[in-house]
Amino acid sequence: APPFSWRKLWLFTGPGFLMSIAFLDPGNLEGDLQAGATAGDTLLWLLLWATAMGLLVQLLAARLGVATGKNLAELCRDEYPDWVRRALWLMAEVSMVSADIQEVIGSAIAIKILSRGFLPIWAGVVITALDCFIFLSIENYGVRKLEALFAVMIAIMAWSFAWMFIETKPSGKDLIVGLLVPKLSSRTLRQAVGIVGCVITPHNVFLHSALVQSRKVDQNKEYQVREALRYYSIESTMALVVPFMINLFVTTVFAKGFYGTEEARTIGLENAGQYLQEKFGGDYFPILSIWGVGLLAAGTSSTITGTYAGQFIMDGFLNWRLKKWMRAMITRSFAIVPTIVVALYFNASESALDVLNEWLNVLQSVQIPFSLIPLITLVSKEQVMGVFKIGLTTQVSNGWSL
Repeated sequence: APPFSWRKLWLFTGPGFLMSIAFLDPGNLEGDLQAGATAGDTLLWLLLWATAMGLLVQLLAARLGVATGKNLAELCRDEYPDWVRRALWLMAEVSMVSADIQEVIGSAIAIKILSRGFLPIWAGVVITALDCFIFLSIENYGVRKLEALFAVMIAIMAWSFAWMFIETKPSGKDLIVGLLVPKLSSRTLRQAVGIVGCVITPHNVFLHSALVQSRKVDQNKEYQVREALRYYSIESTMALVVPFMINLFVTTVFAKGFYGTEEARTIGLENAGQYLQEKFGGDYFPILSIWGVGLLAAGTSSTITGTYAGQFIMDGFLNWRLKKWMRAMITRSFAIVPTIVVALYFNASESALDVLNEWLNVLQSVQIPFSLIPLITLVSKEQVMGVFKIGLTTQVSNGWSL
């Protein structure tokens, strides 16, 4: 193998960071704070293993995309009978829309927080409906510009939540025990399922298998494919360390502040900032605004990756070539209509949106097999992958994760 090159790694850097946004969407933050408030630090081990499992899944998705030159949705269209293909497409769309609803809710709540309540939830939803079109216009200036924008978004989130973590001073001992000692009780089962669902997001598998094709690799030249896989593996691993740390920060902050308290039962995305402000803020530390900025960065960035994933899923499964803005409009409508209904019907009740968010995380975890089983099946087939098919050990470890 040729020696490692930082320049080459830089050329392949981008797709993994776009993919990692799905590990940081508002659904994740909801899952983190619920887990921290309800279970303290006891579910951190699950967050660690879910992220490790998520990385393995994303590496397989990248392997599939690089070795075949096609994404998972396109290969499902080629390899499966018509009824299976349609069922898988439907499941991918359900996963897509449920993630999109969470992103819209998160962004709308962040806008309400940052406007100090001046803009209600429904107004935030309308603003969020427009933001993905602004991002899509940036893509016209080149994919590297878009990747750079996401790097900035991730940096904003890392800064916001790291600041919160440092200011609240969680217990280092509890954190290490939580990471290393597996614990699970019946009381925290829903939060545990939610963590798995919001970390291993099904539509992200389709997205990553397509994103890796933004770099030119000749599938007929084995050394080129091996080189691309090597650098994508390094990049994806680096890209997922950041979301893991951010999710860890959020969980431990809420574990420190609210585990075992009365508020733990009612805490959610919208009132979390207020609770944090009362508990840790004071006159000099604007923790509410920092929470709002982090939440807005999470919601807006995951909105655009969701639009991308939706595009690849529809193109791949159905061979429908829609313009991105049209596809975004369809996906947005599916997400925005139920969100506005919930926001208005429950009079923007915090608990209604939080309960909806929690159950959407559980729904995501139910959807995982519908993207993971085709991925493992296809990446194990010699006629699809050639010399790049995976061995039995990888198949077993992925099968166990189901």
